[in-house]
Amino acid sequence: MSSSSVFRKISVSLLALVLLVTGMNAAFAADAPAASASSEVKIPPVPFAFKSSPLPNVMVIATGGTLAGKAADETSFQNYRAGTFLMEDLVKQLPDKNKIADVSVYQFGNKGSGGYAIADLYDLSLVVDQALKLYDGVVVTTGTDTMEEIGYFLDLTVQSEKPVVITGAMRPWDVIGTDGPANLYNAIKLAGSGKTTWFGTVLMLNDMIHAVRDVTKSNAHRMDTFQTPIMGALGYIDEEIRIYRAPARALKAGKEDWKTPFDLKKIAKKDLPIVGIAYNGQEMTGGAIRGLVADGAKGIVTAGTGAGGISSLMGEARKEAIGKGVIFVTTTRTGSGTMYGGGEGVIAGDSLNAQHARILLILALAFSDDFETIKGWFEGVGTQDIDGSKLAS
Repeated sequence: MSSSSVFRKISVSLLALVLLVTGMNAAFAADAPAASASSEVKIPPVPFAFKSSPLPNVMVIATGGTLAGKAADETSFQNYRAGTFLMEDLVKQLPDKNKIADVSVYQFGNKGSGGYAIADLYDLSLVVDQALKLYDGVVVTTGTDTMEEIGYFLDLTVQSEKPVVITGAMRPWDVIGTDGPANLYNAIKLAGSGKTTWFGTVLMLNDMIHAVRDVTKSNAHRMDTFQTPIMGALGYIDEEIRIYRAPARALKAGKEDWKTPFDLKKIAKKDLPIVGIAYNGQEMTGGAIRGLVADGAKGIVTAGTGAGGISSLMGEARKEAIGKGVIFVTTTRTGSGTMYGGGEGVIAGDSLNAQHARILLILALAFSDDFETIKGWFEGVGTQDIDGSKLAS
């Protein structure tokens, strides 16, 4: 047998072993709880066959959701079980993926996005950073219900500047007219392109690219549900990837302050506090605030009327809670707009919606209990405005 034949057989055997181990990992993860980064999860290495390829190496980290959902039948858009199919099997079904990237898969979990705890997001973020030490970009698939919160958590905590793209679907994988395959394909294409390097985490659904700080789910069923009020999307994918604006943090590319203060390796999962949201309405009582305080909340976000207003009864409850050391962030229930100035124990949430403000407050309280420090993070990391006079400095 020639030396080249022996080499080919060894290469094929090594590739088969890698695929077998990856498949065993995926099959186990489908039934197991979310992986724990604290237990030193090992990210599969870049396969040997990919190393000589000119294509970018992209890892898809799967958590389940509608994209991996199995429907009751081929026309049941709403009657389905989320997080059923394994990502390894879904990636195999994508046509022409060999034109855009060499794709590897890590099955972090397989359930709806609302089934994950904040502590699971801690693990997910560390897994993403581990993957980015080896791969050129990462796609994270999740359910859409809390996708904006998961995405913003990653945006605030992932330390690598490499592309992170979060995606999912509004219809399960196996129904007519499903959006899952196109969303997954375009997310891989975007992550592999490198065009969102230094952008932090971006969200890609329905061909549109959004900054996770600003995007929100606007409809329970429509495929164009993710919208960025007032400011608009970053760009879109119509065969070609077009980026027309960038998040403010991208302007800090290569600078030390590009990273947020929230390096999860410096805290433990138990440090992540309880933070709740209290919604205002006509003559709302203070019961929601008092209940959250009783539950042990260290912070509370109010979704107020107009530019953050709350009822007098809620105001009384807030004052009581501040006296007990609870920190408040004010946001609006209107869906967009900046807030009134804060006050004693109260931080203005700028244009963050309530669910985004809650994620930032959870992380801020995990790293500090000093009001002024946390206020400074909301005014800096959380606000992300642009000062053109400093761009050349």
